[in-house]
Amino acid sequence: MERFQNRLLGHLFPKDPVELLDALRRECDRHAVRCGRNRILAPNAYAVELDPEVHERLAGAGDRVGMLLTDRLARHGARNGYEWAGPLAVHITRAADVPNGRYRVAGRVMPHVRADGFAPTTE
Repeated sequence: MERFQNRLLGHLFPKDPVELLDALRRECDRHAVRCGRNRILAPNAYAVELDPEVHERLAGAGDRVGMLLTDRLARHGARNGYEWAGPLAVHITRAADVPNGRYRVAGRVMPHVRADGFAPTTE
């Protein structure tokens, strides 16, 4: 399954699939917050803005790309012991003004997450 995912990413992002995944991982790590001795909370909503040309190439893949990136980010979170601030999702959109000419990544907590979701758990 992992080989299939790697081939799909390589096909969809022939220039830099690893770079995009690394950008997602860095965004996740940068915004992860330690909420207790054994609890690290990470944002659960990630926006990947793509250059119009790249977005057009991905249009045929539909939701598969977002699901694939979400799966890879979930694995990263599991390896690092992250808890998500809600259901994890990666949304892909089109943007004309991406800084590197290919993509921009931003992570945030979905606004419907309740404040008590950040309360420390009893261990």
